[in-house]
Amino acid sequence: MVAEKGILFILSGPSGVGKGTVRKRLFEESTELQYSISMTTRQKRPGEVDGVDYFYKTNEEFERLIGQNQLLEHAKYVNNYYGTPRKYVEETLEKGLDVFLEIEVQGALQVKENFPQGVFIFLFPPSLVELKNRIVNRGTESQELVLNRLKEARKEIEMMDAYDYVVVNDNVDHAVAKVKAIIQSEHLKRVRVAKQYKKILEDEIH
Repeated sequence: MVAEKGILFILSGPSGVGKGTVRKRLFEESTELQYSISMTTRQKRPGEVDGVDYFYKTNEEFERLIGQNQLLEHAKYVNNYYGTPRKYVEETLEKGLDVFLEIEVQGALQVKENFPQGVFIFLFPPSLVELKNRIVNRGTESQELVLNRLKEARKEIEMMDAYDYVVVNDNVDHAVAKVKAIIQSEHLKRVRVAKQYKKILEDEIH
């Protein structure tokens, strides 16, 4: 049988919707997924390993990669670059492994432009009230910042049309089960399996 290539899955959604929680639970239950390792120019922290936590680069190296279109997405936070390396993702997919990327909405839209064959999943809050409660309950942001995040979330929800699937995160277990079902159904799509079955038919005829 022809080896099936892996699929890039992108989980995205507004800040505070619980992307990290869903991704962690999913990885506890799914051993065959590969987490997309990001690239950064920030200093390595004690205990971090290059190629495990991040791929560490200098500013010059990172900017060269941007110029060569070697990043599926990138952004700058507090004077440090962060991004998703195209080469790592493509090499992992070639091995037949699925790659999973958890990212903010702006980053996901960049990935869509650079890698449209990815599968884009939008994690949706049960309501804006619930989203506000989650952000407030973190206890890390001022009232002004909470309002800014909610305004941003409203804008991000309007970008939902760019995604293939929408999963409401009303319950982590339910959300994870839906994401797993999406992964399974993508592997069963006719366009993905057709190549394998055509090869089987050719082998049987010859």
